[in-house]
Amino acid sequence: MPEQPARARLVDVAHAAGVSKATVSKVLNGRQDLSVRPETRRRVHEAAEALGYRPHSGARALAGASTHALALLIPALANPTYVTIARGAYQRARELGYLSLLAEDFDGQEADESFHDLVQEGRVDGLLIASARPGHPLLEALNRSAIPHVFLNRSVEGSGRNITMDVARSSVTALDHLHGLGHRVVGHIAGPPGITPGEVRKEAFLRHADTLGLDAAPVASGDFTEDGGGSAARALLCPAEGDGRPPVTALYTSSLAQAIGAMAAIRDLGLRIPEDVSVVGNDDLPVAAHLHPPLTTVAMPLHELGTAAVDALVATIEGKPAGDVVVPTEPRLVLRASTARPARPGETP
Repeated sequence: MPEQPARARLVDVAHAAGVSKATVSKVLNGRQDLSVRPETRRRVHEAAEALGYRPHSGARALAGASTHALALLIPALANPTYVTIARGAYQRARELGYLSLLAEDFDGQEADESFHDLVQEGRVDGLLIASARPGHPLLEALNRSAIPHVFLNRSVEGSGRNITMDVARSSVTALDHLHGLGHRVVGHIAGPPGITPGEVRKEAFLRHADTLGLDAAPVASGDFTEDGGGSAARALLCPAEGDGRPPVTALYTSSLAQAIGAMAAIRDLGLRIPEDVSVVGNDDLPVAAHLHPPLTTVAMPLHELGTAAVDALVATIEGKPAGDVVVPTEPRLVLRASTARPARPGETP
């Protein structure tokens, strides 16, 4: 039986006509709000005819109608924090009659292409965006579109649609615990510069360290990954010669993955947890209880964050005004074996 020729896709027409997929979609759907030359329109139609392109019946039916689908854009599928956020979003979307799609939006990806795939072709009714960062091309694409959207676990200044948690309180919770144990030199492993939750957490850490009168509160930044946590931990525990500050006796990380990397780095340096260095991680997932030693964490309301974001987005889709939302559930300390009082000089733990 002869092999059937592959069905022409929108991207094939765009390539043949020398235009973007978004332009092809609008031209073939008869959109009049697209400013293109008649010659370009003719080229698109000719390319579609030559390739035998036919719009997908489902896409045609959905044109101009609600898809009852939402897309959650996250910065990295490997980041365990977003597992719980996505579960909260999925469950709430399902309760409201929506399908929740998950998409990874990372450096090096064609963000505009992803935006066009999801939005311009009418595949989703709204976006839950957890990947916004300064200079992200998606922010410019959103400025050109009326697609309902909210920023999830991120803050875009002036957007009026930021769904966040009290991340400042997480730093206070961690520091109060470590200070209560007797630690006076606490290091913080912050997130990459420019990422809003990490910046807020770091600023709150420094403010509260000053309020508590700590002897030192050094900060090192790293990616929200195991490698990022490991390299930052080494920088804090092995300061440059002549630094002059007393040794760090406790670390508070900005993510669970960073804590895992920091714990490995501590062991590589021949130090013990918690006898030599106590560790507190941010966010609490089941794996934290199975580390060696089990990790003390600050549990954040991640499930509630996903739920609140879907509620806010669906309200916007239904025509209600957008607004910033802070999840009211406060961070909570989950005490495990990775923290203890610091050893006194000359004391054998």
